[in-house]
Amino acid sequence: MQLLGIVGPEARSLCEHLAAHLDGRVAIVEHRIEGSPSAPDGDVDTVYELASDGTWTAAGADRTLDGILDDLAATYDHALLAGFTDADVPTVALGDADVEDPTIEADTADAVDVGEAIDALAVAEPRVTLETLVERVKASPRASHAGAIATFTGRVRTKDGDDDAETLSLTFEKYEGVAEERLRSIESELMERDGVEEVAMFHRTGTIESGEDIVFVVVLAGHREEAFETVSDGINRLKDEVPIFKHETTVEEDFWVHDKQ
Repeated sequence: MQLLGIVGPEARSLCEHLAAHLDGRVAIVEHRIEGSPSAPDGDVDTVYELASDGTWTAAGADRTLDGILDDLAATYDHALLAGFTDADVPTVALGDADVEDPTIEADTADAVDVGEAIDALAVAEPRVTLETLVERVKASPRASHAGAIATFTGRVRTKDGDDDAETLSLTFEKYEGVAEERLRSIESELMERDGVEEVAMFHRTGTIESGEDIVFVVVLAGHREEAFETVSDGINRLKDEVPIFKHETTVEEDFWVHDKQ
């Protein structure tokens, strides 16, 4: 799912205008203004309202922007974020909006070049979750031959042993172009195996905090044996062959881990 933030006057209307120019499913997530309808009262955490034509709304408590985006990532192609000044996404700043390093600046929504905004959305790293890849392989034209889906999720480990310094975060950098090409090649080669119908892999870049997910491997196969074996081989080949480099920050020090991940 590709992301773009819009901050300032007319942010919501610009989101709706851009949505008309995007292919696929589009979600708008808007920062709620003080005084607008709030979460339900009492012991209810979430309320959904569903009309007979499928139109729905929802309100609830205890959600974060990251959590909502992770929920949307599996089934939406784009998410436009209105009014989130601190979101770590390409951002359009309208008027005098206080945004650090905006991707695009304009006085009004009408002054924004639609093509430039769509390009900014398209080139950013997508938001991908394990569920994104599971839905992708389920949609494969070869899915009718498959009876198994196996997955692997790699995450930031806080400690390897009880006496180790606590890891705060890992930062990953890709060898641009080469890493993505090698990842796609591994997927294609694994799909040539008997009984393997689809393979999807993704590795995040940037800074990832302790406990967060880093990498996903998903395999759609005829039977569980092929699925489990291919998942294991997939993550091993990714770590050995894809030029992605890791910098670790612990409570004691910062250092580059020279082995490719």
